[in-house]
Amino acid sequence: MGQLSADAVIIGSGVNSLVCAHHLAKRGWSVIVLEQADEPGGAVRTGEYTGAGFAHDWAAMNLSMFAGSPYFQENAAELATHGLEFVGASNCFASVFPDDTWLGIGTDAVANRARIAAMSETDAQAWDALTAAFPAESEHILGLLGARMNLRAIASIAWKSLRKKGAGGSLDLARFLASSPRVWLEETFESPKLRALLGSWGMHLDFAPDITGGAMFPYLEAMANQAFGMALGKGGAGTIVTAMQGAIEARGGRILCSTPVERILHADGKATGVIAGGETITANRAVIANVAPRAMLELTGGSGTDRYDTAMKKFRHAPGTMMIHLALSDLPDWAAGAELRDYAYVHIAPSLDQMARTYAQATAGLLPDEPVIVVGQPTTVDPSRAPEGQHTLWVQVRMAPGEIRGDAAGKITATSWDEAAQPFAERALALIEHYAPGTRSKILAQRIVAPTDLEADNPNLVGGDQVCGSHHLSQHFLFRPARGYADGSTPITGLYQTGAAVWPGAGTGAGAGYQLGLKLAGK
Repeated sequence: MGQLSADAVIIGSGVNSLVCAHHLAKRGWSVIVLEQADEPGGAVRTGEYTGAGFAHDWAAMNLSMFAGSPYFQENAAELATHGLEFVGASNCFASVFPDDTWLGIGTDAVANRARIAAMSETDAQAWDALTAAFPAESEHILGLLGARMNLRAIASIAWKSLRKKGAGGSLDLARFLASSPRVWLEETFESPKLRALLGSWGMHLDFAPDITGGAMFPYLEAMANQAFGMALGKGGAGTIVTAMQGAIEARGGRILCSTPVERILHADGKATGVIAGGETITANRAVIANVAPRAMLELTGGSGTDRYDTAMKKFRHAPGTMMIHLALSDLPDWAAGAELRDYAYVHIAPSLDQMARTYAQATAGLLPDEPVIVVGQPTTVDPSRAPEGQHTLWVQVRMAPGEIRGDAAGKITATSWDEAAQPFAERALALIEHYAPGTRSKILAQRIVAPTDLEADNPNLVGGDQVCGSHHLSQHFLFRPARGYADGSTPITGLYQTGAAVWPGAGTGAGAGYQLGLKLAGK
């Protein structure tokens, strides 16, 4: 490798790392990104995991957060020159129910209202009120989620809210932000199916129906999808990684794959570089680690600050996820209606109670008897991902225990994922078959990715936790990953942390990387 040095040495090549690297490279910093895998991207990658011509997204599929992020708005033209292209889904997400009915949300607000009104006119009126209020409400909520998490920023947000909403409206907003999905959904809607449709989004981010602080995510997904649609990457989610890699390298940055970092070097309270592949790489201005908190302890040997080190050690991860990648001869024929073939996501999560039970089982170490299934149908939006006339299916099985203690259904006896992955995947596929008969006969090839496989591929996905840490209130906002360090700083001068474990958390919006880039560049 030879002696290397850069202004910023960045560990890991996830989206947050690349966003930060690009931001710094634009401002004249020399950057080196070190990735332990043989290709960049972390959980955002696309590959032919089932066979030639079938492009599958390894983990993340929905790029709406990236497309709507400040980083992308600032860099859209440059990234387009490196091949980034989105395709939009106007039929965004739907849920299917045991009585062969369905409910879905897309960009056609009139059609959304009509489907809701068919179940409850009262709910349709509530939906109208939410739709009308969304532009004003989103200013406050998105402003909070995009803010730097320090007391000054919070005070500014609170002051803006008080000026625009008054004391009563501001307290109502605070109550909403603290509410669980179930509380908000049951207070707002009377239809159990509409509650389930929206509540399923909480399960994407470790917010089961009864978890405090989870109400905003079903709300934001519902309103944002209706207002803007859903964005997928043309040819696969990996397009954003390829484009950022091109932009970084065009500015002199380097991304070195198959280069695991063994140690972060620091002396007298200051980070000086890393050891990777037995070689020292010097960091002139910053070491940036996109790693799960426990890895910070392993790489540094401890920061010397007990409170920070304890927080890294006790950082809590969310339940895991299993991925199933399918190559199909045709899209599923959903029993509830042929219209479902046009939706980017179809959730199999029929009730809030079912979701709550599934979450409780997974957190107890049990394989859920009826897991939540997210069926992504990317080729209905982007046919380029499969040979002509054929399709890919992106299946997330939520939730799954990182370590198996038993089976809630009492049928799977294996307690290692090497042995349990196949029968648990069969349980998930049986649920899809129930709601879309004949799907099994359309499977040309499949790839099962257990939670342990996700972690082996990317150590940040501890136990298959795709959001790199629970977002519950005790570990969010000012407390992500620890009080006093939500801005990516650490007790070691010149050492910073980024990634989904740092505020504002998981998602392809890459807020942590963007905010850290601003901080280091002096903005």
